[in-house]
Amino acid sequence: MEITQGARFDTLGLSPAMLRALNKKGYEESTPIQAGCIPPMLEWKDVTAKAPTGTGKTFAFGIPIIEHIDTESDQLQAVILAPTRELALQITSEMRDLAQFQPGIRIVCLYGGQPIGRQIDALKKRPQIVVATPGRLGDHMKRRTVRIDKVQTAVLDEADRMLDMGFIHDVTKLLDQMKARKNLGLFSATISREVMDIAWVYQRDPVEITVQAVEENKPDILQYRLDTSINEKVDAVEKILNREQFDRVMIFCNTKGNTERVTKLLQMRGVDAQCIHGDIPQEKREKVMAKFRRGELRVFVATDVAARGIDVDDVDAVFNYDVPDENEYYVHRIGRTGRAKRRGAAYTFVTDYPGLVRLNNIAKHTKNEIRPVKFAADGSLVPADEK
Repeated sequence: MEITQGARFDTLGLSPAMLRALNKKGYEESTPIQAGCIPPMLEWKDVTAKAPTGTGKTFAFGIPIIEHIDTESDQLQAVILAPTRELALQITSEMRDLAQFQPGIRIVCLYGGQPIGRQIDALKKRPQIVVATPGRLGDHMKRRTVRIDKVQTAVLDEADRMLDMGFIHDVTKLLDQMKARKNLGLFSATISREVMDIAWVYQRDPVEITVQAVEENKPDILQYRLDTSINEKVDAVEKILNREQFDRVMIFCNTKGNTERVTKLLQMRGVDAQCIHGDIPQEKREKVMAKFRRGELRVFVATDVAARGIDVDDVDAVFNYDVPDENEYYVHRIGRTGRAKRRGAAYTFVTDYPGLVRLNNIAKHTKNEIRPVKFAADGSLVPADEK
């Protein structure tokens, strides 16, 4: 079923406490994915939802989960699995916002890279909702610090990414142990073969919801290609930052080494920049991300995996310092800007012929128009073929 319209939240049969939480966040109207998923999930139906990034998937499964929680019980009732700790933390934060007027709901986030002892202490408080990466939830299962045999709702967020990252065995093992499960939600940007396999084995007559990246869902992003040498890339970033007066930008690199290098080079030029990647301790990563979310950091440099789950509505521009390795990475990267009905900008640097071929391939498959530009004498960007 393809959904193109949202609905007013007060028409979806939600509790006064939930409507109050949504109202506090300034939401009256749902997105199409929320309008499509909330009613069937409230009825305990299995749901498979395909929707682009940034369409409000967390509320689509988070609202029904919170509405179902029995606060009198200290059994674990819902598990949300996410591929990365960043996304798990983001989901946890949004779930807590939704549950703020429902005292007695306890939510715990479990992920690798944080001392397990701290998580064991949190689990002793008997949460009804756990948000977790599959590996870390599996660790807690082995230690018997968490039981999932009474779980009623399971959700796989970014299911395609999670299964693509090699978590399929962990995920199926966890689902097999949820003997009391009433419904399973699969939320994904693409429905891959692995997602279809999980749906076929673990769901019964799922409601299938599709939200296309139609024009009004498609962010308004001007996309540019800049042909440059490797050594001129940082100069180009600085030039664009200064000329456009951007307050908040993200720079994506393909490697951890590049994120460090770019950050140091920008800092040497007096630009307020910090980076995150897989080797940076979790605590430091969270501090950098929180600073960026609060608008206290101008330039945030990251690898693709490290940046997943950072949901900031007003990123002025995205720089692809390296041409992404996969088409989907390009879509995820540029999707950080042009949100909340604002126009965004994305700049991709190309330094060699293979990079050009890859970017042309991305443009073709993602149906994006990426305009070749160059610097004019006054530092502005003009079409590359302009004399």
